[in-house]
Amino acid sequence: MIGKKLGTEHLHPTPRLHDFPHVTEETVNIKPKQRFLTDRQVEQLHEAALQLFETTGVKVTHPKAREILHGHGCNVDDGRVRIPAWLVERTMRLAPPQVVFYTRRGKSALVLKEDDTYYGPTLDAYDYLEPITRKRRRFTIDDLRTTAAIANALPNFHWAMTIGVASDVPSEVAERTTAREALTYCEKPLLFCTSSLKALKDIYAMAGIIAGGEAALLMHPNVVVFNSPISPLTFDDALIDRLVFTAEKGLPQVCYSGPQAGATAPATLAGTVVQGSVESLFGCILAQLVRPGAPFVYGAFATIMDMKSSVFSYGAPEMNLMASAMAQMAHFYSIPFMGMSGCSDAKFPDQQASVEATFSCLCSSMSGANMVHDNGWLDRSNLVSPEYMVLVNEIIEMVNMYMAGMRVDPDRLALDVIDQVGPGGNFLSQPHTFKYFREIWYSKLFDRSTMSKWEAKGSKRFEQRLQEHTQWYMKQPSPGLPDGVVEELDRMSEDWQ
Repeated sequence: MIGKKLGTEHLHPTPRLHDFPHVTEETVNIKPKQRFLTDRQVEQLHEAALQLFETTGVKVTHPKAREILHGHGCNVDDGRVRIPAWLVERTMRLAPPQVVFYTRRGKSALVLKEDDTYYGPTLDAYDYLEPITRKRRRFTIDDLRTTAAIANALPNFHWAMTIGVASDVPSEVAERTTAREALTYCEKPLLFCTSSLKALKDIYAMAGIIAGGEAALLMHPNVVVFNSPISPLTFDDALIDRLVFTAEKGLPQVCYSGPQAGATAPATLAGTVVQGSVESLFGCILAQLVRPGAPFVYGAFATIMDMKSSVFSYGAPEMNLMASAMAQMAHFYSIPFMGMSGCSDAKFPDQQASVEATFSCLCSSMSGANMVHDNGWLDRSNLVSPEYMVLVNEIIEMVNMYMAGMRVDPDRLALDVIDQVGPGGNFLSQPHTFKYFREIWYSKLFDRSTMSKWEAKGSKRFEQRLQEHTQWYMKQPSPGLPDGVVEELDRMSEDWQ
């Protein structure tokens, strides 16, 4: 054991029935849940992370960060920082067990806590797959407006990302321009990333203007910063600048690496999980040393290198297994977790994409991942497709129905109704049926009709229905911003040039 064992005094106890006098066994609705690790395996992964912090450490050359870490008892030498186990455990306890994100109107949109799951789209794709024609081309700023508006309209996406890299915008201002358009065309909380502190400060200022001032932004944050270390175990100076600024402001942030088993991480799943955990937890440690209680989201996009193709796989079952393991580690740490789902190595929203999305979305919900991104990404993160976003939205709705579980109470047991109908009868005309049949999930996209009725409706195959469904979402109005806010953003953007 390295250092003292992490206690459980900071964890939220599991609610029991006697904590809620008005709740009975008959009214409780238990969500399905899957544990992927035993308690001993969780301890082993945690102890391995502590040892990695103490013996190997992480690469940090940022002078201010090194000074902060050295001042709190870390071994700072030769570009590495080695962190004692007691400091790792103490700082993790400072991170809040839940993080709340708001719409740009200041309305609570999602509360990351326990095993509640919220889905969102993807980040920084390079190509765009046009609906209907399915022609692939470079992503543009107009495509960002389209996909941001679709993300705003899709009911099972609770937050958004900047989705694509605008190829027709100068690279010097692209991050700020895409963030502005995403904030304009989508009201939901925005997760964004930048490559510079200057761009982060400008986006922070934009979010403040939209929220009604800096104080209002920090009280009801409508943006979340996405910071990504370099695997293995490297935090460059620009990343540290952004991480420290975000923590100083008290803005929520995610520290999210992408360890690839067999390439930038060990070939074993357990080793990759340990490394990814350390890469994320270092961000948590530094954030808490800068500002105790800074809102933080833990996680890593851990997947495999496909040794046949050398690609970073977005559809591998091992990806979902490692994400599920890290979600369980997040519950152990009592820190919100960011996972991934709804992404695929496929090049089109086809059968492969559907299977990989369904499997990953179900795994994410079953593991209790809190903030789940990449829904709508194809071709190993290179391609965004509005059709696939719409398809994954429907898959998420199906998964959410399953995760809602089954209510068991005297009225739903329906013994009186069954007795009244008796053997050989039917329940179609029963008031009980009219009362409850709407609890059944009815898909807007999948077809359940008979062959004759399907033919009467035009014999539309799944691809046609998906295209029509996507066109409907693309026609939904985007929210826009008040004129006064637009004018302020216009003045600010003049300085970007």
